[in-house]
This record gives sequence, C-alpha cells and structure tokens, in this order.
Amino acid sequence: MRENSARHRLKKYLRFKRSIAAATALVAGTALTVPTAAYGLVQSASGTSAGLQSKFSQAAQEFHVPLPVLLGLSYEESRWDGHHGQYNTEGGYGVMGLTDVTPSMLSDGGAGAVGRHDLSALLSNPVLHTLTAAAKLTGASPAQLRGNDLQNIRGGAALLASYERKLTGGTPPDPAQWYGAVAEYSGILSQAGAKSFVDDVFRTIVQGVVQRLPDGGELHLQAQAVTPITVQLDNPLLGLKRDFGREVECPPGVACTFLPAGSGNYQEANRLADGLAIRYIVIHDTESSYQQAIRAFKNPANGAAANYVMQSSTGKVTQVVPDKDVAFHTGNYWFNMHSVGIEHEGFAASGATWYTTAQYRATAHLVRYLAARYGIPLDRRHIIGHDNVPGPASSKVSGMHWDPGPYWDWTYFMHLLGAGRDFGLLHGVGPVGTAITITPDFATNRQTVQVCGQPTGEGGTPASTRSTRCSTRTQPSNFLYVRTAPRPTAPLFADPGMHSAGTTGTQRIDNWGNTVVAGQQFVVADKRGDWTAIWYAGSKVWFYNPDGVNTTPAPGATIVSAKPGIASAAVYGQAYPQPSEYPWGFAPSTQQPLSMYSVRGGQAYVANAAPVPADDFFAKNPPDTVVTGTEKYYVIQYNHRLALLNDAEVAPHSQVKSQVKSQFQRP
Repeated sequence: MRENSARHRLKKYLRFKRSIAAATALVAGTALTVPTAAYGLVQSASGTSAGLQSKFSQAAQEFHVPLPVLLGLSYEESRWDGHHGQYNTEGGYGVMGLTDVTPSMLSDGGAGAVGRHDLSALLSNPVLHTLTAAAKLTGASPAQLRGNDLQNIRGGAALLASYERKLTGGTPPDPAQWYGAVAEYSGILSQAGAKSFVDDVFRTIVQGVVQRLPDGGELHLQAQAVTPITVQLDNPLLGLKRDFGREVECPPGVACTFLPAGSGNYQEANRLADGLAIRYIVIHDTESSYQQAIRAFKNPANGAAANYVMQSSTGKVTQVVPDKDVAFHTGNYWFNMHSVGIEHEGFAASGATWYTTAQYRATAHLVRYLAARYGIPLDRRHIIGHDNVPGPASSKVSGMHWDPGPYWDWTYFMHLLGAGRDFGLLHGVGPVGTAITITPDFATNRQTVQVCGQPTGEGGTPASTRSTRCSTRTQPSNFLYVRTAPRPTAPLFADPGMHSAGTTGTQRIDNWGNTVVAGQQFVVADKRGDWTAIWYAGSKVWFYNPDGVNTTPAPGATIVSAKPGIASAAVYGQAYPQPSEYPWGFAPSTQQPLSMYSVRGGQAYVANAAPVPADDFFAKNPPDTVVTGTEKYYVIQYNHRLALLNDAEVAPHSQVKSQVKSQFQRP
C-alpha cells in the first residue's frame, strides 16, 4: 500500500500540468506540415500571464529567434518559473536559466571546493557565466537579468541568437534550423547529453504546453510540427565530445541508462589508473523527483551531480558521471575524490514512503558490483550516507547535508549487501574501552523528530510542501538520540559544530549532531544501568540501551587514541599534502583542523584498519596528476560524521576478542 501510494504521488509530481495538443505529431520521427506563420502563442485570459507571453514575443522579435524555440527552451530550463530572481535548484537565474556561478557556490555546493588550488580553473568554464555574456549582448545589468522577466528573456534570446549566427551565419525563421544553437545553449559538452536536452526542447515544441502560473493564469505554447535538423550536432564549432556514447557501469539485472551530466558538475579523471583510489560509496536522496534530479545534473551550472540516480518506484538507474571521474556530490572535495555517489529519488523528511523495496534491491545490486570492482569493504565505514561526510572546513560543518535521513533502513540495506555480520543477532555491549556497533531494530525503534520546513514530496512540488510550522513525527527510524547524562530527562547533546556553548540539542530532523545511526561503531566510555556511554565529538555522551538491545559488540575493530604526551589530536575534514610536497607548477590546496573538534587524551574512536595517505588531484593536466604526500590519516567515526586524524598524533590499539566475548551484556 505504501509503495502504491508513493507511486501515485510520484506520477502527479513528475511533471507540471501539460496539454498534449498534437500527440499524433510524434510518430516514428515524422511531423505534420504547418506553415511558418502558424508559429505562435495562444493568449491567456490572465493579464499578468499575457504580459509574460508578450515579453517572450518581444524578445523573440528583437533578436530574431523563432518564438516556439524560445518558449520551448525556457520551459526546459525553468518550467517558466523565474524563482523571483533567486538562483534556482537546477542552476540558473530566471525563466531562461542564465548562470552566474561564484566561488562561494563552489565552496558550499557539491564540489565542496574549500581551500582548493583549482577554484579559479573550476570557475573558468564559460557555461557557468552565461548571465555575464548576456549582459554584454543586451546592455542590461546583471541585477536586471537576474530579477526582471523581460531582461532575463532578452538575455536568453540574445545568447541563443549569437549561437545561431556562429553556427549558421544568420537567424533563420524556421525552428528546425535552431537545433545546434539550442545544444550550445545547454552548455553540455557531450553529444549524447546535448542531444537529450535538445530533443526534450523540441519534443515540448511538438507536443505543446499549458503551464499554470502563480497569478492563476496560464502560459501556452501551441503545439507545432517541427522536424529539427539533428545533423547540426556534428558541426565542429559545437565541439561536442563523442566519448560518452559508452556502456553504463551497472551489474546485470539492473535497468541502467547513461545520460552525461553537465561539465560543471564533475571533473574528468582516470580513477583508478591514475592512482586515485575509490574507497567510499555515498548514499544520497534527491529531494526532488527522479526526472528533476537528472535535469539538474545535466545543467552544467548546477554545480553538483552524483554518479548515479535511482528511481523510487521501479529501481531504474541513470548513470550521469562515469566512475572514473570525480563527481561533485558530497560537499567535500577530498571525499569526492575517493567516492562514488548514488542519488535516490525521495525526500529525507518522509523517506520511508519513498525508499521502496525496488529501490533498495537495485541499489544493493549496484553497490555490490561497485564494491567488488573497486575493492570497497561492505561495511558502514565505507558504505556511508551523505550525512556521514565531514565538513571540509570549520565554517562548512553546520551546513552539511543530512540525507538520506532517519528513515533509510541501514540494517535492511546492509543485509541485502550480505554485510549483516555487524548487525548480529547477539546484541549486547562489551566492557569500557571496547567497540560496539549501533544496531537498533528499525521497525520497533520509533523515534520522534520535528519537521520544520523540509519538503516531503507529498503531493505537488517540493516548494508547495514546505511549511513554516513545525510538525512532530514519531515513526520507525535508524538512529538513537545521545544525551549529556544517563537519564531520559537529560539534555540532548549539543554538537559544537552545530551549537554554541551553553545550548542544548534539539529533535529537529536536520539536527544530525545528537544522533548515532545503525551500523556506526563507537568505543564504550562508561555504563550505568540501562544506559551506555560512548566517546562522541570530543565528549562522553549517553544513549538508552537496556541489556544492550541497541548494540552489538564489535570485536577486532581498530581503535585509535591520542599518543602519550599529546594533550589533544587535531580533527580534520580532508587530507591534503603539505604545500612543500607539491611539484613545481602545481598550486597546493590548503586545509585547517576543524576548530570546534579535538580528540583529547583518554578518548578513543573506531577507525578504518589502516591510515590513508594525504593526496590531491589535478584535472586537465594531461593525462591528470595525483599528488601524494608523506603524511597519513586515520578515518574515524567521530560523531554522526566521519573525520580524519593525522597518524603522527594518534596510535591504534586492537581489542582482545576473548575479553569482549566473555564480558558483554546479554539481552
């Protein structure tokens, strides 16, 4: 019943209301013959809507762009939603999707480019600055192009006309002649990706669109019969790459297609051949529909793309970034370097509704395939959520994403991977100083959260499901709250990365700083009655664990502590080499410890078995260059998120398995 209702909502959500006025026009590549004079708009009864149509007509006439092409392109870019001058979720300003990517966008977005040596190079891509180009062509100011509908449409029309003149030498009235110009407007550098975008635009033109606008009126694109000149994609002036017509990297039995992401959303690399190891698989959710996520990743100005997108209702997969390349998906560039990302159609605030059996099973097949291919251990230290990725710098910690959220069933998913050994039936908790795995039963572990403005996808668009009011939800969850003392009335822990001193934690669903999640491993710091304490974010915190029902002993785990004589070890979010270790001509990336965190003497944390070297990646220095430093870092489970410790400041010590087995508490 849950999956059927989710599928019903998904069908309503995938597209805005559309009128198919000429469905028979799309048959085996044929089209009806319609005189050029018939190209135009059906006028709306709404004054404001009619005004927007007039602005499209004005811009089309001024820059000699066929009106259906301008309308179809705008619809594909923005669904005719200007977002009131704000940068939209798919990477552009206004109804024409004009781009103006700034350094802060790359630092805060999926790239996580804090301290990056190549930030200026990442920003040099012209497709990230079409708003600037439009300003030069129209004489309008950047502010006008962002927030004024007419100027934004003029800017898009001027750009499109400039591309058409470059490709054909003029601005012909026949829409079929504009196929190549629309491809260049997309900013997609692969032929397959550009073709997908342009085909969507011309499909919209052929089918027609009726879009209801916020003022209550409707904007119409009358269906047109057009057979576009698709061979224009072969024009060398477009510079499109053909190497994306490749087979998808998916296992047999999973329905996969390949549709390349926009060039601004990843970097070309050659993992593993260039020495850049893939160590992690990161689970995300899209906070949008499947199609919206793919559309956003195709836009080169979006600034983010995972490697794969997984559909909720069917488990179908679209790969958008080859595994060999560095996708911008975690908000932390160093983790981008070493991971593959899988986006899941869904909304974290109501994930259990969206995360279907089909989706879990298809993802498990894909993860097993990737893990075998790249030698990734099937455990929760390497199969992680976006919510487990650390902030790359102190200023970025609090704003890190928290998907897939509390309703992704990690226990079920890890069992599908055949990795249920960490979720053993023999629950309990060993003595102080030993490691445990967090293993609550998902179905019976009902936790309460506050949802305050997060989209849920429950009918309508994400924006329509947001609310300024907070609602309380209690339902099966993958996490346990941690508190400052062993009693249910004790304040929730306030992670210093999210809270100022003297404050307490909250039950807000996005407050990841006071929760532990199924599969994570920590070191026992104390025990008192029904409560267990662990070392967490530099403090001793407590969670309810009667008879060890929510934990499983983890014998053999690698545990690290600050070396004798070191008062506290620094905590990092990334691991770059020292500046002196970069070759001549390669500008070093920089990093600083996360200022709010440390590992003080006497504390202990579970780490990956061996430290990894500091390293960095340079794209477009053929073939590409990986710089490896002499320092090494342990990746540890520090709080809700992972963190890195320099092995010069910490020392590992293993547990004694027999001691753990003889002393754990039985339920």
